[in-house]
Amino acid sequence: MTEEKNKNWKKYIIVFWSLFLLGIASVVLLFVLIAKGNLGFMPTFEELENPPNILASEIFSEDGTILDKYFIRENRTFVNYENLPPHLIEALIATEDVRFFRHSGIDLRGLARVAKGIVTGDTSSGGGSTISQQLAKMLFPRENLESKMELVLRKFKEWVIAVKLERSYTKEEILLMYLNKYDFLNLAVGIKSAAGVYFSIPPDSLKLHQSAMLVGMAKNSSLYNPVRRPELVMQRRNVVLNQMAKYGYIPREVRDSVKQLPLDLNFQRVDYKSGPAPYLREYLRLTLTAKKPERKNYPSWQMQQFKEDSVDWETNPLYGWCNKNVKPDGQHYDLYTDGLRIFTTIDSRMQRYAVESVEHHLKDDLQPEFDGSMKYLNNPPFANNMTPDQTEDLLNREIRRSERYRVLNNQGKTFSQIKENFRKPVDMTIFSWKGEIDTVMSPMDSIKWYLRYFRSSFMAMETHSGKVKAYVGGPNYKYFMYDMVKGGKRQVGSTVKPFLYTLAMQNGLTPCTKVPYVSQQFQMPDGTIWEPKDADYDEENEGKLVTLKWGLAQSRNKISAWVMKQFNPRAVTEVMKRMGVYSPIDPVPSLFLGTSDITLYEMVGAFNTYANQGVFVKPYFVSHIEDRYGNVIATFQPERHEAFDEQTAYLMVNLLQGVIDWGTGIRLRNRDGYGKFKMPIAGKTGTTQNHSDGWFIGVTPRLTAGVWTGADLRSIHFRTIASGQGANMALPIWGYFYKKVLADPALGYTEDMSFKKPENFNINLDCDEEEQNTPSNFEDFF
Repeated sequence: MTEEKNKNWKKYIIVFWSLFLLGIASVVLLFVLIAKGNLGFMPTFEELENPPNILASEIFSEDGTILDKYFIRENRTFVNYENLPPHLIEALIATEDVRFFRHSGIDLRGLARVAKGIVTGDTSSGGGSTISQQLAKMLFPRENLESKMELVLRKFKEWVIAVKLERSYTKEEILLMYLNKYDFLNLAVGIKSAAGVYFSIPPDSLKLHQSAMLVGMAKNSSLYNPVRRPELVMQRRNVVLNQMAKYGYIPREVRDSVKQLPLDLNFQRVDYKSGPAPYLREYLRLTLTAKKPERKNYPSWQMQQFKEDSVDWETNPLYGWCNKNVKPDGQHYDLYTDGLRIFTTIDSRMQRYAVESVEHHLKDDLQPEFDGSMKYLNNPPFANNMTPDQTEDLLNREIRRSERYRVLNNQGKTFSQIKENFRKPVDMTIFSWKGEIDTVMSPMDSIKWYLRYFRSSFMAMETHSGKVKAYVGGPNYKYFMYDMVKGGKRQVGSTVKPFLYTLAMQNGLTPCTKVPYVSQQFQMPDGTIWEPKDADYDEENEGKLVTLKWGLAQSRNKISAWVMKQFNPRAVTEVMKRMGVYSPIDPVPSLFLGTSDITLYEMVGAFNTYANQGVFVKPYFVSHIEDRYGNVIATFQPERHEAFDEQTAYLMVNLLQGVIDWGTGIRLRNRDGYGKFKMPIAGKTGTTQNHSDGWFIGVTPRLTAGVWTGADLRSIHFRTIASGQGANMALPIWGYFYKKVLADPALGYTEDMSFKKPENFNINLDCDEEEQNTPSNFEDFF
């Protein structure tokens, strides 16, 4: 009996150990098969060495400020380990994996603790996933798992990936990857984005309680959302602080003190419509991602745009850069995922001053003035010379441009039904200079509400380098998204006259040349006679000889007409082309009235040529681009060419100084707030027909800036030229801006500067002295 028991016992022992060894072998085989990828996806060594990373591209100002990011799925940018505060790392380890530095990817003690918790029902025992395992799950997300067996298998895969990660990276690198990868919600992926979104600071500026809050979110960011559940998040933050005190990372008294602090949120919602330089950012986005223009993609009314885009594709390295250049792997660059670092020429301080100046003039000066005058309009905000049918046509056009119309039209609604829909009041939020207004208003009334608002665009560039330092496409990008710097073209009025005078200076005339102030007539192709008039009759100077400098300073059409008759319109258009104007210009005598549509970008670049000794430098926006690793992969330089000689440039500067010193731009010399400048300024105002558009371009030795102001529709304008002229609508913005620039010593701009005089220049520019040797009466001239 005893012998039989011994045999049975031995049999049991053999079976037990066989099963035990078989179990171990099975587990080993399971992990071998998992590691080799025989049981589903397993990242290769190369993928572990270079895990998939989607990084947003960042846009920087020249002075180092982040302007914005380009991304689609993940608003994530990389941060180096040395830029992480120590207490952030300590909070993460104390809360998520206290034995992080003592295991190799899998924490057996942690797993035992979890198993014990499952058996005893103690859910407070915590999770068993290490930081490495959590990183594995983030880098290689779980598939859609349908069964518990698949979930268990996936968990085993994460163990294997965690061990492989520990072999491929240092502990510090794993911590860095974790913090750079984690999704903190609210479009804040990675610690750098999270610090910016929730606290508006870089990661290295995070304080202890802020770091604890972000680490607390790592348990479940959807649940611990500080924007929606601040009280719950504060409780979770305090748990993190307790863990840090428990494991000796902070003294208990520090914990108790910090737990009394509020969350200290400074939440900045990620929104491409807000932030600095939104118009420029959108222009750069469209430019960098542009594809080669194809005629079939442009409707007939956009043929000019097709021509301009085609020229840009061939001559502008920035245009379509992502589609013209490839990465080492042969793929084209992706602006939204490749983590590019785009360095613009913008100065964040000057950009802020430009925005403030535009807002100040529109909000405090111009819009109140127009609103106060609407009581005199028959059908506000439209001018009184508009018939009811004309205003109805304009409103119908605005309806068709709206998103609401597109939706209703796609639903098969007739235009009459759509118009009826536009008359029904609905809840909406509208723009006002006093802040957004929640109201009930019909879509038709909202169209009229926005049409009455005046817009302004502004651009400033360095004279010699061509760097654009400030770019404001409109008053508020969220509500007025159309860019009137680079995208919109408007009639330029009298700001076109300097181009005509440039031709005169090239051909031997001088600012002091005297010409007759009399009416000029032009025979038009259809046989009719055209005689340009001035806005007001000048009885004192009628029939006398006046200087060209006086004629330009006072923007007299009769003088410009005289100059035009000495040359020809086509010669003027050739001058304009050499000065960077690419918009189509009709070579007709009336060209000097400024009826052509041109962008502010073109006008600023052209005027800058005068201060740059006759050398045109094309305004540019990006200095260089780096890849995600900081390697410079592209540099940009502006186009340069000589438009005319130095002497012509200096003569034009002198002419344009007269505009400021005693002409239509004299407000910059004698007005409080935006005037009283002592520095040399050369500039020109411009006002179009019915004073629908106001312009001012001002040139100084180091900076050229321009302003356009007007309503969206030309039929909405001031009733009088006193209010609607460029000197009132546009010039003050230039003055406000330059006041701010001069008041900032860090920018280095002072009034102690002068325009460069050419060597061997011997033309007398003292017109008072010239006056003594020139007859003043028209009859005596002959």
